[in-house]
Amino acid sequence: MIETPSLVDQHCHGVLRTELGLGTFEAHLGRGEGPPAPGTTFFDTQTGFAVRRWCPPLLGLEPHCPPARYLARRRELGVLESGRRLLRGSGITTYLVDTGLPGDLTGPGELATTGAAEAHEIVRLELLAEQVADTSGTVDSFLANLAESVHGAAAGAVAFTSVAGLREDRPLSPEPPGPGEVRGAAGRWLAGRQVGGELADPVLLRHLLWIAVASGLPLQLHTGAADPQRSFGAFARATAGLGTDLVLLHGYPHHRAAAHLAGVFPHVYADLGPALVRTGARAAAVLAEILELAPFGKLLFSSGAHGLPELHVVGATLFREALSRVLGTWVAEGAWSLADAQRVAAMIAADNARRVYGLMDE
Repeated sequence: MIETPSLVDQHCHGVLRTELGLGTFEAHLGRGEGPPAPGTTFFDTQTGFAVRRWCPPLLGLEPHCPPARYLARRRELGVLESGRRLLRGSGITTYLVDTGLPGDLTGPGELATTGAAEAHEIVRLELLAEQVADTSGTVDSFLANLAESVHGAAAGAVAFTSVAGLREDRPLSPEPPGPGEVRGAAGRWLAGRQVGGELADPVLLRHLLWIAVASGLPLQLHTGAADPQRSFGAFARATAGLGTDLVLLHGYPHHRAAAHLAGVFPHVYADLGPALVRTGARAAAVLAEILELAPFGKLLFSSGAHGLPELHVVGATLFREALSRVLGTWVAEGAWSLADAQRVAAMIAADNARRVYGLMDE
């Protein structure tokens, strides 16, 4: 058995503080837009089946119990107690929390208390820029306040994250925009923007990325379902040697491309989490594919969880199960020694994240 006694969840979100009905709970299991197919629910997915396999025992139920029974037990315990049992049952010891999503979600401190773990903040660049725009009256004040806000956020966060790859449907130009280009883009965006409006201007998105690169903090890049080679290959090349690590998030189904980029560029890392959560019972096969391409020191565990503490459980458990199955098979076949398997498991589970995010003292 390959053991992973410590897990650093290098990218996740808070959990909902409110009690959930069946429909709302099911919606958080889906990754796409819109409702499930008629006559089905999002429990009819690999993620949904994994929730029913691994979460009921933490609430005192048998594995694979019906969704209605599971949610009835969840309501019986209450949102606080069920969340406490689930998060503490995940075995995650450190959470790195992206605080950029809307909704009544727990912050890093509350997540840490509930899960009896450590927690640190990841600052979402686009939300930071939108908040600055809401309080800046001119282009000059916006740009000055933006630079100051990013600098200030860097003092208290362990990383920045960006959804630029999700908001621009073309690959972002890799080079930093010039001052005149930035001023013009800022003027157009501020003039046409309603309070609370999202930042989607490609020039300003690039400007934000380069401000973050200059901070020296690791920069997490959401790739969504796009090919990360297409979205960020040129940006990875442009930022090589500058001292800022890039972490490619959510690469599935292009997980092999993300792993390849991590193998090519010394400062690029690949996130494992959602690839394993999405594939459920097939997680070991997907993990084996990733291990074919990336150096083991370039892979990072995460759950990618959002809203449901169940997704933290599923992310952690599927990762452990897949890693133990893959590495255990290689040990049994004589391809790897047990000592090497244990060392690599610890690297991917926690040690790589501790190194990248400066958590070595924890």
